Amino acid sequence: MLRAKAASNSKPPMPTQRKSQSRSSNPEFDKAEPKETTEKVVFINRCAKVVKGGRRFSFSALIVSGNHNGRVGIGFGKANEVSEAIRKATESAKKRMVNVAVHENTIPHEVLGEFGGGRVLLKPASPGTGVIAGGGVRAVIEAAGIRDVLAKSLGSSNPANVVKATLDALTTLRPKAEIFKIRGKTLRVKTPAAAEA
Repeated sequence: MLRAKAASNSKPPMPTQRKSQSRSSNPEFDKAEPKETTEKVVFINRCAKVVKGGRRFSFSALIVSGNHNGRVGIGFGKANEVSEAIRKATESAKKRMVNVAVHENTIPHEVLGEFGGGRVLLKPASPGTGVIAGGGVRAVIEAAGIRDVLAKSLGSSNPANVVKATLDALTTLRPKAEIFKIRGKTLRVKTPAAAEA
């Protein structure tokens, strides 16, 4: 009896406590952590399979992930529960992130993106305009960190195709410096009027 009490009093620290201490003190672990990204659920679809006992439901989730600084990705996940489908889609979106050309909080030029039946037109906008877009297009643009843009969905309204068409449009964007380099021209740097005088 006394041995059992003595054993219960001298409990070793819980393993979860040790893990959290080692994480905060280990500098290599901090480097491995991904940069701050945000996820937005664009669409959740419920599918019903009719079986002998009734209906069996499964779910699919479409997620847009971005760091609001020129990186964005989309992910699609399927599972028998909504939370699991969202988790799978989020992992997929983080793995498939791509860089997007952003010029002064807008896009460098007008572009048309296509995927399947989805067609999305994006136009640069003046500062203060905001994101004039709806649904899946808005989710992708905001995740990429673009603040001023005009968008119009011209084709299918299927959320998956609209989101992929938007991502196609954003990946075809090229900054002015890159276009000048391909043409073999040099880009002039604007000097302020005060410096010239």
